Amino acid sequence: MPKAFSGQGATGRRDENASDKGSSLDLFRFVPFRLNRLAAEVSAALSGEYQERYGLDIPEWRVLATLGFRNDACSAQYIAHCTRTHKSTISRAVTALMTRQLVERVENEDDRREFQLRMTRKGKALYEELIPRLKRREQQILSCLSAQERKDFAIMLGKIEKSLGLVQTSREADKTGAY
Repeated sequence: MPKAFSGQGATGRRDENASDKGSSLDLFRFVPFRLNRLAAEVSAALSGEYQERYGLDIPEWRVLATLGFRNDACSAQYIAHCTRTHKSTISRAVTALMTRQLVERVENEDDRREFQLRMTRKGKALYEELIPRLKRREQQILSCLSAQERKDFAIMLGKIEKSLGLVQTSREADKTGAY
């Protein structure tokens, strides 16, 4: 591996100044890179549960998951914000889910010009069937960690989320109308 990526000097030992120089970056130690890679792999692992059996892609699942955790109607804009997914991607997912009669539009009682989304009975049934499968898959992914490590990992993720100003509980999301 080239020195610029390994952070190792000619002796094969870690060059402690490699990260201080600013001219090199070990991507495999760079937290944003690692989190992004981890998120992509976990998302891909979970998508196997809903792609093969239910024919859902990742954006479609994100729409259902957001509607399912809220238990009430919300806007496509809210879903895009929650999931950090581009609004055009969410729009295509909503259209596909509406075609399959898993999601429907309802008038926003507060603003008649705006429509909100909610799951249909068929969408709720699919969601309820899928949740136990996803929870089992989550447990498989985390099985490399001890029970204490899983708790510590959750705490550390929470600290990072909090430092970035991200909502951390369903109650907080409902109260603020944001994710």
